[in-house]
Amino acid sequence: MAPVIPGFDYRRVPVADGVSLNVAVAGSGSPVVLLHGFPQTHLMWRHVAADLAADHTVICPDLRGYGASDKPAADADADPAAYAKRTMAADIVALARALGHDRFALAGHDRGALVAFRAGLDHPATITHLACLDVLPTLDMWDVLHGTTAAVGFHLFLMAQPPGLPERMIAACPDDFFGHFLDLWTGDPRAIPAEVRAAYLDACRAAVPSIVADYRASAGVDVDHDRADRDGGRRLTMPLTVIQQDWGAALGYDAAALWRAWADDLEHHTVGYGHFMAEEAPADIAKALRELLAR
Repeated sequence: MAPVIPGFDYRRVPVADGVSLNVAVAGSGSPVVLLHGFPQTHLMWRHVAADLAADHTVICPDLRGYGASDKPAADADADPAAYAKRTMAADIVALARALGHDRFALAGHDRGALVAFRAGLDHPATITHLACLDVLPTLDMWDVLHGTTAAVGFHLFLMAQPPGLPERMIAACPDDFFGHFLDLWTGDPRAIPAEVRAAYLDACRAAVPSIVADYRASAGVDVDHDRADRDGGRRLTMPLTVIQQDWGAALGYDAAALWRAWADDLEHHTVGYGHFMAEEAPADIAKALRELLAR
């Protein structure tokens, strides 16, 4: 049996035609939704979620295509937006509404942060506070990857390729592929114990096509949506906290400046943790989220 967050109730919630999300819920008070990243599941929030549940309703779903949530086929002809961040953000709004919350705070890490970013732009009256951990907005991410330094994001380019080859390559050695990122991006290996690492690998092994589809969307439809918003002057209007490693020093960009171009009310923090900061420094991340909620 896969690990669970102790003290959380689990359920499946329909959010779209043919799509239900696996979600863990606990606590009471103002609602906070926590979205996981790659190559993980909702379990990455286990420490932060338990902390916040002391005085908030905490909602931790597996994103569509990940974990125990449904994984609709990514047929570019039938539904080219099946894994657009706009679609995934609509899932989260529908999930919260099904649980009785018309407005909520939203925090995301990695892929989940891209979903959260899109939710903030598309649903500004719904998202009260927003936190994005260790990403840049999709349009900016592609803009800063250039030259040999772009090799750090090789997986982005691999999964951007047309359907077929990326899926076959990754499915041929999924534990090596997904495990590479768990090992490379973890500053403190003790932060992801063996049973949690195994759960992540099990979940990813069973979700190769949908994970690739999620990334492929970020090289296509997601860029289109971001560019349209940038050209139209749309910005995030709710309080925003961004916490990230100093990738700008390595790749030659000013992360805070890129985020300021999208946000009216930004607090930007550069930290020395590894990528999986909610697991490596959960007390700090929970504190930062509490400070965000107080703004």
